[in-house]
Amino acid sequence: MRIHFIAIGGSAMHNLAIALHKKGFKVTGSDDVIFEPSSTRLANYGLLPKENGWFESNITADLDAVILGMHARLDNPELVKAQEMGLKIYSYPEYIYEQSKNKLRVVIGGSHGKTTITSMILHVLNYYNRDFDYLVGAQLAGFETMVKITDSAPVIIIEGDEYLASPIDRRPKFHLYKANIGVISGIAWDHINVFPTFEDYISQFNKFIDTIVEGGKLIYCENDLELRKIVVNSTATIDKIPYTIPDHKVIDGVTYLLPQNTPLQVFGDHNLMNLNAARLVVEQLGINEDEFKIAISSFTGAAKRLELLNHTKETSVYKDFAHSPSKLKATIDAVKAQFTNRKLVACIELHTFSSLTKEFLLQYRDTMKKADVAIVYIDEKTFKHKKIEPVSENDVQTSFNDKNIIFFSEAAQLESYIRSLNFENTNLLLMSSGNFGGMDLVKLALELNV
Repeated sequence: MRIHFIAIGGSAMHNLAIALHKKGFKVTGSDDVIFEPSSTRLANYGLLPKENGWFESNITADLDAVILGMHARLDNPELVKAQEMGLKIYSYPEYIYEQSKNKLRVVIGGSHGKTTITSMILHVLNYYNRDFDYLVGAQLAGFETMVKITDSAPVIIIEGDEYLASPIDRRPKFHLYKANIGVISGIAWDHINVFPTFEDYISQFNKFIDTIVEGGKLIYCENDLELRKIVVNSTATIDKIPYTIPDHKVIDGVTYLLPQNTPLQVFGDHNLMNLNAARLVVEQLGINEDEFKIAISSFTGAAKRLELLNHTKETSVYKDFAHSPSKLKATIDAVKAQFTNRKLVACIELHTFSSLTKEFLLQYRDTMKKADVAIVYIDEKTFKHKKIEPVSENDVQTSFNDKNIIFFSEAAQLESYIRSLNFENTNLLLMSSGNFGGMDLVKLALELNV
């Protein structure tokens, strides 16, 4: 098979390119810019384009398929030529389905927790040496790539994103996989540039339920009232399996699953619900509850999800990917509940397009109330880059409904402020899908004033 990737440098795209290369396909690709770690990883497999840019000569009649990344524009010269030649053009989720249509497909959807649930499932299957393929949204310890596609594996575990499939396919990715087993972790409005109303966003999950194959299963979080409502009203001919928070206790900052007192290396109600979703999935794959608990006790968490940067006797520093209102609140609540006797300094970088609009900012109301010191950082260059109107400190305080929120727009001033604080019996939580203006978070974590 000869496959060409337009916009090969993307996170999912370059991982799929590597996976198909390892499968024995002839893979080529192009992009106008490729960042790390994609660049080095593609180079290691001989897949890095010789030069950046789009070249019509890459599109030839002997190509079996062209895979189009979301980063490409509609007027991309390679795309235009492929369309003119009548070549088969796939989005990457379409091609994942094409390569897995004879497998059992497990698709994990939801506004939050997708990566963690998928990672937990992969960890448990790996623990018991099961043969499986996968697509996950983060680099995991023990897994070389974020995508694996083989001919032999009977099952594939897919993290099902609700964002659009490609510039020419405006369907959400998770609609294209046709799950045998579907998971929905919860619904909280996101991607407002694509789904301008909450009702429009919710409808994508309704449609996802309808894409589950007849006689399949839906595992869903019944704590989410909006989700419970759409599941109850769904007429899809599938089994509906609810989950909630499992019985547990917290002692000295460690969470234990009951009744066996199984110690966990992750914590927080959101992670415990994620864990229950993963348990129900692997149960469908033949791994019982006792086996699951043995395996999950060694799970240390998905990358950038409550990732511990440093800890001392009375201070822990965490980095988290939280970048939406529901994720922000859940992460703050988790750290406060786990360390009830410690203060919490919580800092969120608002970085995504939706987070920076004044209309959507109102969704953050009361999300940082449990933090003892609440900090919001927005890199002033982000507004120029995204071509949107800047928000002020007053806008942030009003939207968050908290006049005590401290606002920074320059990374150096933010770092100076954090370094000035006393972290005796205090945790620090740094949350972003960006990079805090290039701040060295590990160095900061090691040098706090304790």
